[in-house]
Amino acid sequence: MDELPIGRRVAYWRGRRKMSQQVFADRLGKSKSWVDKVERGVRRLDKFSVLYEIADILQVDVQLLLGKDPERRTDTLNCIDQVEVEEIRAALERYDSMTAYFDAAPYPPPLTDIRKAVNHAWLTYQYGRYGMLTRALPKLLRDAQAADAGYADEQARDAAHLLGQVYQIASSVLRKLGECDLAWLAADRSMAVAQRADDQLLAGIATTRVCNALAAMGRSRPALELNVNIANRLAPGTGDASPEQLSVYGMLLLQGAMAAARIGDSATVDDLLNGAQEAATLLGSDQNHYWTSFGPTNLELHRAAAAVELGDGGRAVEIHQRIPEPAFNALLPERRAHHLLDIARGYAQIGDVANAGEMLLLGDRLAPSEIRCRPIAHEVMSDVLRRTRGTPPPPIGELAEHMGVGV
Repeated sequence: MDELPIGRRVAYWRGRRKMSQQVFADRLGKSKSWVDKVERGVRRLDKFSVLYEIADILQVDVQLLLGKDPERRTDTLNCIDQVEVEEIRAALERYDSMTAYFDAAPYPPPLTDIRKAVNHAWLTYQYGRYGMLTRALPKLLRDAQAADAGYADEQARDAAHLLGQVYQIASSVLRKLGECDLAWLAADRSMAVAQRADDQLLAGIATTRVCNALAAMGRSRPALELNVNIANRLAPGTGDASPEQLSVYGMLLLQGAMAAARIGDSATVDDLLNGAQEAATLLGSDQNHYWTSFGPTNLELHRAAAAVELGDGGRAVEIHQRIPEPAFNALLPERRAHHLLDIARGYAQIGDVANAGEMLLLGDRLAPSEIRCRPIAHEVMSDVLRRTRGTPPPPIGELAEHMGVGV
């Protein structure tokens, strides 16, 4: 993109932000014709004040519009920047398996090394260290793709299994950070690779990543239908289900419930949560098979999250208050911080902005990236600041400043 004229760069980032020329023009206080001329190079952008305003609206570093690498500031290390997005995009655009079809790589990376890196990446994600993860993802994607393309027979299935996991990790973190198109691409790839790995449970959990990405893009109904369809195929029989199967099946139902909540289908939400509760009861405790963190406590977290999506913040708060503290504290940081963000939304729904802010603060102490980097958290903080009478408490003001959220 460095060789592109500045107007083309503006058009590129406007398209990435899913903004029409008219919407962009309205936010900039210009006419649609002015925007069109700038993007076509007919009109020059020679005022830095306008350029910085454009960068602010497009949420990019102004250096990117100038065709330069942005400076990486220490206060944004927990979040993803546009350079990292493009590096991940470039890694996802590789087609090593097709190249290997014609000319196999002679020395693919060792599977033991990739397995260690994948396990580390999962833990990095589940501890909410998204900045560290996004910086490691491009290389991990390239290595896993090269291994998938370079091994044969039994090792080929192992390599495909690892690549499927890497795609899932990428999809999960990209969705949280608002890069929904890339999240969907990575999730879709994970489903295809899972089939080559010959692992139905890996394919099942890959389905939840696809459905999460679809729901994030406003496609909750197909997400619901796909989750339920695959859950039915993986439904455990009478007394013969493994913990792994129960975990994947339960997560499919939980994510189906979240999709149903987003379209306001409370009856389906209840049905799916009840099914997930049966699986959680059989499992007995919260476990992390296939990196699901599924179990009775995580079930309650999803029950609260579904209530928030249905607009019943009071119900979400009630559920939160009855979760046993030891069981909650035993969950991994990403799960706990994600839940506290959901409860912040619940408190905001019932007008209790003081407790909404407190939940954001608690979540920030657990996993700063979950609060500081997620667009939905920025929306909640903006709501808290707007509805707080007078000056917000110093801790809230400080967190808002770290998040880059103003009144």
